[in-house]
Amino acid sequence: MSEEAERARMVREQLEARDVHDPRVLDAMRRVPRHLFVPEKLRAHAYEDRPQPIGEAQTISQPLMVGLMTELLEVTPSDRVLEIGTGSGYQAAVLAELAAEVVSIERHECLAARARELLEWLGYRTVRIEVGDGTEGWPELAPYDRIVVTAGAPSMPPPLIEQLKPGGKIVAPIGGRVVQTLTLGWKDEAGAFRTAGYGECVFVPLIGKYGWRSDGASGD
Repeated sequence: MSEEAERARMVREQLEARDVHDPRVLDAMRRVPRHLFVPEKLRAHAYEDRPQPIGEAQTISQPLMVGLMTELLEVTPSDRVLEIGTGSGYQAAVLAELAAEVVSIERHECLAARARELLEWLGYRTVRIEVGDGTEGWPELAPYDRIVVTAGAPSMPPPLIEQLKPGGKIVAPIGGRVVQTLTLGWKDEAGAFRTAGYGECVFVPLIGKYGWRSDGASGD
């Protein structure tokens, strides 16, 4: 089966069959070549319904989770999106299909370099990848219309809330170091911030000042 056919099956069986219905999100995930974002030795498994390791104790998220988080964000074509945790660059590519600009923060220099090279090769010119502590956001280009966090945090990092525009949305896994709740946060036009949970999820821990420390404790 061709990679294109594999993507079509992934979308049909893993997303549409499990309540991801936004046509723009589904089309984006049909277009992005997921197999190129996993290590070459794992490419035969790229379209399976599970995360895959990408090095540095990090993973490329399960396709369903990418679809759910992207749909919850409700990205519009004029949006500037901040992503915390570039990883392989796959989520950034999906977002780039939907938004005007994507700023993605990765704490591992090697992962950032690999993702940057691949995204440039694929022609995603609206993605900017920076190396830093994602829990502090990227204030240089704030505020953001949408923010997505692709690692589990003990609580919503305050700098990310601060860098979210009024009317903006943020999606993040919030909870324990191993198991979290997929959480949608939104800021109303007056600046008040609210959240709602969308079920259990499992992500690698978000390491940083406002996340988890590398010794296992939570940060500030």
